[in-house]
Amino acid sequence: MGGLNGVYIFDGKGRLILSRNYRNTESSQVCKIFHEYIIYQDEASLKPVFVVDGTIFCWIFHNGVYFLATSTQNFNVLSTITFLHHLLKVLINYFRVVSDESIRDNFVITYELLDEMADFGYPQSTEIHVLKEFIKNTANRLIYEVGPPSAMTNAISWRQDGIKHKKNEIFLDVIETLDILISSSGSILRSEIQGCLKMKSFLSGMPECKLGLNDKIFLDKSEDNTQNVGIEDVKLHQCVRLNKFDTDKTILFIPPDGEFDLMTYRLNSPVKPLFWVDVSVHNRSSSRIDFSVKTRSQFKTKSVANNVEFQIPVPTDVDCPSFTVSVGTAAYKPQVDAMIWSIRQFQGQKEYTMTASFGLPSISDESRDNFVKKPVRVRFEIPYFTVSGLTTRYLKVIEKSGYRALTWVRYISKSGDYQIRLS
Repeated sequence: MGGLNGVYIFDGKGRLILSRNYRNTESSQVCKIFHEYIIYQDEASLKPVFVVDGTIFCWIFHNGVYFLATSTQNFNVLSTITFLHHLLKVLINYFRVVSDESIRDNFVITYELLDEMADFGYPQSTEIHVLKEFIKNTANRLIYEVGPPSAMTNAISWRQDGIKHKKNEIFLDVIETLDILISSSGSILRSEIQGCLKMKSFLSGMPECKLGLNDKIFLDKSEDNTQNVGIEDVKLHQCVRLNKFDTDKTILFIPPDGEFDLMTYRLNSPVKPLFWVDVSVHNRSSSRIDFSVKTRSQFKTKSVANNVEFQIPVPTDVDCPSFTVSVGTAAYKPQVDAMIWSIRQFQGQKEYTMTASFGLPSISDESRDNFVKKPVRVRFEIPYFTVSGLTTRYLKVIEKSGYRALTWVRYISKSGDYQIRLS
C-alpha cells in the first residue's frame, strides 16, 4: 500500500483550516480542487472517494468539518477512510466536541497528533491510550512528554545523516503579500495577507532550530488575544514540532537541507492601505482629456518602498500623451489602456503628484468613458517591513558538535492584487 501524501482539514465552506504534508509532493491545486468539488457539486452526487489528475481524494464529514487524505499512489482506500475515522475519534477524545472552532483553538495539539499518527504518510499509532502516553491536553495547552512510546518511530525522513557544510548558516525570509480592494471613498472592501516563512538551510549534522515569534499573530482565538490578529489556513512543513508554540510562540524543527517553506498562513483582518491614490479628470473636451494624480504612502517614515508602480486607466482611444511628475517617470501603455507611473524609491509618509494630458480623436467612441470602471493597480515591495506586524524574537541553532551557525532574518512586504476603484 502506498502512503498518504497529506491530510487536510476544512471548514464547512471548504476553507482550509490546517494541513500536514508528509511527502512534499502535493500539488498546490489540491485545496482548490476539493473546495470546488464540495461547493459546486450537488450533495447527492458527492462521493467519499474520487480521482482528479492522478490524485486520489478520500474524505469524511463531521459536524461541519471535512477531513481529507490524498495520495498519488495506489493505496488502500478502505484503510485510508478508517484512518480518517480514527483521527476523528482521537480528536473527539481530546477536544470533546470537534468543530472548526475547536480545531483552530487546539491548533498545536492537532498538528502533534497528525505527526504521531502517521510517519512519512504511513499510519503508525491511532490508539488513544498510546497517544496519551506522551501527548496530553489541558485547557487548550499542549503537554508533550519527552520520549515517544515504543510503538512509535523517530525516523527523520526529510533529512539525511552526515550532511556537511564548510559554512554553517541559515536564512529566514518573512514574506507577506497584500491583496486589497479599496473603494473610491477610501473604505476597505476586501483585504487579505498571504504570509510565508521561507527558509534556506546550510547546516551540518542534525541541528535543532528554535524560532520565536512575537505576539502580533497567534494561532488560537481566545479571549485573552482580542487585540491580536488570528491567522488562518496555516500550513507547516513536516519538520515542525509545535510542542512549545502554544505556550511561548517557539517553533522547534530539524530543517531539511536547502530551501523550504517552514510555514504559510493567511490573514483576513482589515489593514490600513499602504498607498492611497487620488485621480481626478479635468479640462475635458471633445479633443482633449487631462488627469491630476496624487499619491501618498501611509506607512512609517523609516520604511522605503522599492519599484513602486501605479497603473492608472485611461480611455482606449487617447493619443499624444504628455506627463509632468514630481518624482519618478511616467509612460503611456496602450496595450493595457493605462498610464504607468513608476517611482524607484517611495519613502513612508510622502506625497507626490503627476499631471497627464492626452489627445482624443474627433469621432467619439461610446465606450470612451468605461475607463472609470477600471481600478488603479499598485505594485510595490517594502523591505524590512511586515504588513501584519509579525517579527521573529530569535532564531537559534543547536547541534551536538557545538558549532556556531550564522542566522539571517529578512522581512519583505509586497503587493499582490492591490486595487483602488475610481468610481
